Amino acid sequence: MARLHVVTGKGGTGKTTVAAAMALSLADEGQRVLLCEVEGRQGLAQLFDVPPLPYVERRIAQGPGGGEVFALAVDAEAALLEYLDMYYHLGRAGKALEKVGAIDFVTTIAPGLRDVLLTGKVYEATRRKAHGRLAYDAVVLDAPPTGRIGRFLNVNHEVAGLAKVGPIRNQADAIMGMLRSDVTRVHLVTLLEEMPVQETLDAVEQLEKIDLRIGSIVVNMVRNSPLDDDALALAVKEKLPTAELTRGLKAAGITIGADLVETLATEAHDHAIRVGLERENRDRIDALGKKVVELELQPEGIDHGTLFDLAEELRHE
Repeated sequence: MARLHVVTGKGGTGKTTVAAAMALSLADEGQRVLLCEVEGRQGLAQLFDVPPLPYVERRIAQGPGGGEVFALAVDAEAALLEYLDMYYHLGRAGKALEKVGAIDFVTTIAPGLRDVLLTGKVYEATRRKAHGRLAYDAVVLDAPPTGRIGRFLNVNHEVAGLAKVGPIRNQADAIMGMLRSDVTRVHLVTLLEEMPVQETLDAVEQLEKIDLRIGSIVVNMVRNSPLDDDALALAVKEKLPTAELTRGLKAAGITIGADLVETLATEAHDHAIRVGLERENRDRIDALGKKVVELELQPEGIDHGTLFDLAEELRHE
């Protein structure tokens, strides 16, 4: 079974929420799960209503199954200091580099190195052992959005011009080996809208070209229509029977007028058009032949309760 779950999606699709819910869903009885973020947005801290996360693994929640969820905000500069100390024993010299801005300079002129450092920390956490067993049963990565995910995960290619041999190249090769193995799955979050679906299709194609394995396509914020297919067909054609609308409003004790009935008919027409477009986009997703998971829209927003509800939905899947 996969132990590293990479979650990506177009901005605004709720990928951070899905990543958090996935971590909670994996935190079964006795299980330890690490939830990582790499974009410096502190989205996890806001979601779990905790202080900003440092570059230290910190327990932030207990899963619905009784396990534990830890969180880590991976910082490229801190990871580079750790890397320099681990491989070159720089210690205080590394701290001096940080003070003069050399670390930021290096990771700016060599963005491929930044991604190796970010993914390298996740790689280390996935493989780390403590007391003879894996430190974490699963690691969930709230990854960059779909527009950048292929480049972010293709660390071998990104360091090709930076290091042909040596520790950095060896690190990139080891990371790429894990990302392409059975240990890793990439999950893509989308909405049933044109742009997110197109980015999802493009990302799947790009990721499979570099031999990465797709886990699930998570269709987020799904809205179920209160109208059946016959009513939707009539609404599209603007042929909903106004007499029935009038009777329904009267039965509900609502004072009616011609304007109200006309407004409802117009809204039903717009709703039916939207449902049709959503179904077309869902067909495009289904055509990928991947596992699809639906999460319902949470109209009241996301709080601790709804986050656990989403986790339960994912557990059933």
